[in-house]
Amino acid sequence: MIKIYEDYNTTEILSRKIDDYGEYEATVRAIVSDVAKRGDNALFDYNLRFDGCAVKELEVSKAEMDAAESALSEEYKKIVRASAENIAFFHKKQVKTGFEIKKEGGVVLGQKYTPVAVAGVYVPGGTASYPSTVLMDIIPAKIAGVGQVIMVTPVKADGKVKNEILYAAKVAGADRIFKVGGAQAIAALAYGTATIPKADVIVGPGNIFVALAKKQVYGLVNVDMIAGPSEILVIADGKSNPVYVAADLLSQAEHDKLASAVLVTDSKTLALAVQTELEKQLAVMPREAIARASIENNGKIIICESVKKAVEISNEIAPEHLEVCVDNPFDYLPLIKNAGSIFLGRYTPEALGDYYAGPNHTLPTGGSAKFSSPLSVDDFVKKYSYIYYTEAELDKAADIVTGFAESEGLYGHAHSVEVRVKK
Repeated sequence: MIKIYEDYNTTEILSRKIDDYGEYEATVRAIVSDVAKRGDNALFDYNLRFDGCAVKELEVSKAEMDAAESALSEEYKKIVRASAENIAFFHKKQVKTGFEIKKEGGVVLGQKYTPVAVAGVYVPGGTASYPSTVLMDIIPAKIAGVGQVIMVTPVKADGKVKNEILYAAKVAGADRIFKVGGAQAIAALAYGTATIPKADVIVGPGNIFVALAKKQVYGLVNVDMIAGPSEILVIADGKSNPVYVAADLLSQAEHDKLASAVLVTDSKTLALAVQTELEKQLAVMPREAIARASIENNGKIIICESVKKAVEISNEIAPEHLEVCVDNPFDYLPLIKNAGSIFLGRYTPEALGDYYAGPNHTLPTGGSAKFSSPLSVDDFVKKYSYIYYTEAELDKAADIVTGFAESEGLYGHAHSVEVRVKK
């Protein structure tokens, strides 16, 4: 049963459990190093070792793509296309165009955005697979103008990728798809192999092996984030429906035994009702074992004196998903500082964001919402500045530049200006 806390002013209650993943780091380092050295041969070996499948070709063929599409119902394909349309609509608003400033004397200053050449997208395939993640991670890359978007995902024991995953990849616009998962897939994207191109950026959630591999290759390539277990925090007042609140908490608890679901409320009556309702709904969940472990080990109900105080507590926790279940949620929006994605009102369940509304569902976890953001078009572009000075304007600036350079002991910098000016 989920625990209820009326004393929220302790580090134990507001902080997350610290997991020691050191035991996995050596394993991941060995896999990454092996792929860097042996390339495709290492990938074939790991497919057999971890997924029980000896695939003959790493790349998904057009015939496989066509077969996957044919196997799906028209109703399902319509659902995927509708979600993709909303995701694309939202992310097109994120595109930046840069700027240019023309100053007196002919000086030009500017900033330009340009997409990376190759983006690698990791799509999980463990306890569950997520075609929604395919859409969320590939569509922003295509909108950004990435030259080549390549997707990697684990195979099933029969050597195939789920039909739903392949169709979502087609709708999203993936250029190439490869049958490989885990740390070895991240290594392949980071170093490149004979078959898989080297990526400039790697995005997408995964298990601890994927997260650690992304951490290890960062610097060789860019990565979106080091994502941890899923999280939800619900702020709800005494007028909230406990059935709705419990359902929303369980929507994230069913992801993973390590997922966390937290309710912060100003009503003890609601807290007790949600505690009871969670037990009712858990009993009929298909993924009860996973959700129950999450709720019992990581779930919390925190009672505080007001909704405003609940927002303060939420800001301290900085959840991945934040629901604000009150009548006037926009009144509290300016007070919210730390959250991956915010769901406002009593009829905006987190699941809307997972599948349909449009904003990205690849979000910062583990409190990193205090300093990082959801996946976006920005993750697939880089910006550079440019400068143009005329001879006359350089002459005006020469004393300042050379003086600054000499103060730092960098006389070569100063000299590069002095040789150009008439002094």
